[in-house]
Amino acid sequence: MSKITLTIRVQAQDFDLQSEIDALTAGRKDIGAVVTFTGLCRDEQGALSALELEHYPGMAEAEMRRIAELAIERFSLLGLTAVHRHGKILPGGNIVLVIAAAPHRQAAFDGASFMMDFLKTSAPFWKKEHGAGGTTGDWVAAKDADDKARDKWR
Repeated sequence: MSKITLTIRVQAQDFDLQSEIDALTAGRKDIGAVVTFTGLCRDEQGALSALELEHYPGMAEAEMRRIAELAIERFSLLGLTAVHRHGKILPGGNIVLVIAAAPHRQAAFDGASFMMDFLKTSAPFWKKEHGAGGTTGDWVAAKDADDKARDKWR
């Protein structure tokens, strides 16, 4: 049986995609596919100066781990990394990273997609938009489209 590598982090500092891939795949000869997803902060056509992300410490990591373990089991992943940032993030900045590693590409694609669909709807993170004119907006509401994306896996 192959070793499963699981990394879950919530952090304020930025992450480096290649370093995270290298850490997941170092010394591995059983991985045949690596799929990555990086979520970035948009400027909403110049209307947004920053996105502020808050989380429920401890609970966010636990929920991310629970989702990751489901993805590993369901898609026979060999490794999964999920990193989610918190704090104020400027447009163009990294918000979230998911890396799924598997023997074959479809499992890696599905594992990464599953992780993001559930992370977006189930993990306790909240977003507040900061306008380009210095205004602070409301907390961003959940979207029905995110729930539909998650529900396709049930």
